[in-house]
Amino acid sequence: MRLSLLAHALRRGVWLLGFLFMIGAFLFQSFALHVGRLSVVQPILTMELLFLVLILGIYFGYRITLREWVGSSSIAMGLAGFLVFSNPGGGTQSPDNLQWGVVGGITVTLIVAAVVATRWGPRFWKAAMFGTAAAISFAFTAALIKEVSDYAVRDWVTMLGHWQTYGLVVFGLLGLFLTTNSYHAGPLAASQSTLVLVDPLASICFGIALYGDSLRTSGGWGPLEAFSLLVMFVGAIFLSHSPLVMGMKADEKTADYNELLAPRMTRRAKLPGAEVSESNVPFSHT
Repeated sequence: MRLSLLAHALRRGVWLLGFLFMIGAFLFQSFALHVGRLSVVQPILTMELLFLVLILGIYFGYRITLREWVGSSSIAMGLAGFLVFSNPGGGTQSPDNLQWGVVGGITVTLIVAAVVATRWGPRFWKAAMFGTAAAISFAFTAALIKEVSDYAVRDWVTMLGHWQTYGLVVFGLLGLFLTTNSYHAGPLAASQSTLVLVDPLASICFGIALYGDSLRTSGGWGPLEAFSLLVMFVGAIFLSHSPLVMGMKADEKTADYNELLAPRMTRRAKLPGAEVSESNVPFSHT
């Protein structure tokens, strides 16, 4: 991460708007976790890839190929199938410190194991393991957000007296740090695939273990849920390998500042799927 890039971005209004949207997204996620179930909210976040493609196609005018259509459709149909077949219930349990301790201990163990696994193997394996560790961190952060949001609604001052508030900050920053490492460690497709795959799965497990979420698994419902999740994950992985998505999530280590912060028509000329013509490339100044 380069602070000079952040400083440059802050001088541009559109990036400031982006930061405001990030804050808004966090607040909406907190509200969704407060009123909804962890095993429902987190899988829905997989839709971010679908909306990214939608924005790139409608606003920026990039050409959407068959890969993007197939990936987006698979995510939407798989997610809808999972929510319908699983018929989530419960989610009203309040975890005690023992439950937090057991689940937190398992979480830290899995994160450490994934990070240690990056010491060996090819670059795609290292990126995937960092991505796995980051996804588990984000899933546990979401579990903490759900608890802290309850404190905030009852009396926001009291949330400063609970360890979950500080755990949220620690695991949230840890997730961001591990995500950055995953982008630097190897191919973007490997890290992005594990991020979109592990986060929903871990969140479903956390929802069941901590908040008592229940899924309908009797009879043929279980296989249908598993198949729906498989369709959703395959679509997310397929979309993560799209040159269009990978171009928007390029590693900042190799990106040029001017390219990252350029007007949209300039970026359109540089990304895959864009149609370049003299009319959509601004004049350069020397």
